[in-house]
Amino acid sequence: MNKHDYQGAARGGSGGAVYGFGLIGAAIYFVQQADTFWMGALGLLKAIVWPAYVVYHLLKSFYS
Repeated sequence: MNKHDYQGAARGGSGGAVYGFGLIGAAIYFVQQADTFWMGALGLLKAIVWPAYVVYHLLKSFYS
């Protein structure tokens, strides 16, 4: 196998760091807004999936 044949994902790994900082920031925000333990737990789940909601609403506004 020639070294030029490799097509791996070794380029531009900064997307994970951006997502990680967004996850931490969202978790801090949602947990601070929580009044109870279970609302804090729900806030952690929201912190994990908030990018999906953003993309959904952006696409919805672009195509409607």
